[in-house]
Amino acid sequence: MEKKKERKSLKNANFPIGFVFNPQFFSPCPRGFLGLPHAMSLDTIKLPIAAELDTFELRFRDSMKSNVPLLDKITWYIVQRKGKQVRPMLVLLSARLFGPIAEPSYTAASMVELLHTATLVHDDVVDDSNERRGFFSINALWKNKIAVLVGDFLLSQGLLLSVKSQQFIMLELVSRAVKEMAEGELMQMEKARRLDIKEEVYFEIIRQKTASLIAAACCAGAVSTAPGNDEIRQRMWLFGEKTGMAFQIRDDLFDFGDDDIGKPLGIDIKEKKMTLPLIYALNQAERSERRRIINIVKNESHKPEKVDEVIQFVRQSGGLDYAREAMYRYRQEAFDLLDAAPESPARQSLRDLLVFVTERNR
Repeated sequence: MEKKKERKSLKNANFPIGFVFNPQFFSPCPRGFLGLPHAMSLDTIKLPIAAELDTFELRFRDSMKSNVPLLDKITWYIVQRKGKQVRPMLVLLSARLFGPIAEPSYTAASMVELLHTATLVHDDVVDDSNERRGFFSINALWKNKIAVLVGDFLLSQGLLLSVKSQQFIMLELVSRAVKEMAEGELMQMEKARRLDIKEEVYFEIIRQKTASLIAAACCAGAVSTAPGNDEIRQRMWLFGEKTGMAFQIRDDLFDFGDDDIGKPLGIDIKEKKMTLPLIYALNQAERSERRRIINIVKNESHKPEKVDEVIQFVRQSGGLDYAREAMYRYRQEAFDLLDAAPESPARQSLRDLLVFVTERNR
């Protein structure tokens, strides 16, 4: 009886116009972000590019406009639920490192954010996820077919921006990131079948899946204000790559509850994703224990009590400390690359942003 009442109230709710209601997708969904607010820290980091971020916001919204009313409704829904916009910040701060921000910098920031948004929409379809940033995902509201097409639209818009402005180096950088992200996702899916991922394979997967786009963001920003300097281009790609590696390891740590973040634990385990804390813990375990944990991940990860068993196993095996050490190692390598750039407020903000993304609790 209670379920019937709940479904009835959902049908009468004020969801965005144009979505297809499907009761099976709906369950209580938290509002807002999970964890403690970091708005003040981010506001400080944004100071050197605060006005430019406002300009970017207008350009980004314009780049998502369409003549199709349904598409405009969906992209409006996406814009209203934007994230922290770390990648556009990386683009604009990297640009400011080497010169004044101009039209090519805004093009680069919009390209990267369009691509990032497209991948999030597609990822939710692939992962059959009904939530994104505490709100219903596009596929939950409008179903998979529409979500895939929206992701395709955003991706094509991003690539077209570079063609229209004749920013072909940026087109190359972003296209490289798209290719690597797809390869990394497929590699992870392939390895999930056997759960035989070694550390070096894990690092390659996250380099492609996450770090490649952050590398493209930093590199494209630098290229927008220092277009002819190959040394800067290479250094900023590596800086972004190291930053992305540290960022993803931090994200993987959340799955094991290394902080009180209010976030459901064990999501990666349920999806049979082998992350660094688990890989390390398995490598330290006796053969029988290793087989037992792998069997749980492979065959019993749908059981909450079994997922908790894996989490406790990783915590007790030193997997979290090991992953943190790797994260801080990548962060220091990124710092070293950044220190070669001229001292400026933009450089300090990039350092602060790198600390923020590795110390965040959500």
